[in-house]
Amino acid sequence: MERWKGRVALVTGASVGIGAAVARSLVQQGMKVVGCARNVDKIEKLAAECQSAGYSGTLIPYKCDLSNEEEILSMFSAIKTLHQGVDVCINNAGLARNEPLLNGKTDGWRNMIDVNVLALAICTREAYQSMKERSVDDGHIININSMGGHRMVPSADEHFYCATKYAVTALTEGLRQELREANTHIRATCISPGIVETEFAFRHHNSDPEKAAAVYESIKCLKAEDIASAVMYVLSAPPHVQIGDVQMRPVEQVS
Repeated sequence: MERWKGRVALVTGASVGIGAAVARSLVQQGMKVVGCARNVDKIEKLAAECQSAGYSGTLIPYKCDLSNEEEILSMFSAIKTLHQGVDVCINNAGLARNEPLLNGKTDGWRNMIDVNVLALAICTREAYQSMKERSVDDGHIININSMGGHRMVPSADEHFYCATKYAVTALTEGLRQELREANTHIRATCISPGIVETEFAFRHHNSDPEKAAAVYESIKCLKAEDIASAVMYVLSAPPHVQIGDVQMRPVEQVS
């Protein structure tokens, strides 16, 4: 990780869960981390904790609604002005709505597409352009995917969500191919966790907290820090090594 010290990383959805754990780890490794979310209060608190801990990097909170392209573009413009540009892009933000295929609401489907697919693609494009214009040839784009992007969860609540994550799997491989065609050494990686104990289930099942709690009580789940460790592993790989897809799940997870 030594070569990343002082360089700039963008982490989307950095206020809680996996995003917060990844942001903390990158700051600990000496990076300048722009952490974005719609609400930055928790990122500001995390930034203060990182500073108090004496970490060599810095965490810069940035308020951004990833369902709004103009706000994403404004964020990248600010990063360019204040920090030259992005060297590492961690597309972590994602959400699930309880909207089955047979009777789900279109607004819920659209919200998942906007954040899980379009925002990821827009951030990827802008991060690549940032790297290209500064002749950065060793940058890295990491998409935090899901095991739901590789197999369909047998629950109507998550079928559309899984479809968006299948899209992330395809987008990551397409990105890898386009980067090779562009004769760049910028790398693309997909990290696909199984069940991770975060606020995700409570947001997904916001009308049924008992159901959400049961998700995490059924087995010993992954922790957000486990995913952060995977991100560090991917970033620390030698520049000639392409780690395409890291699939992680609890030992007890069946599917």
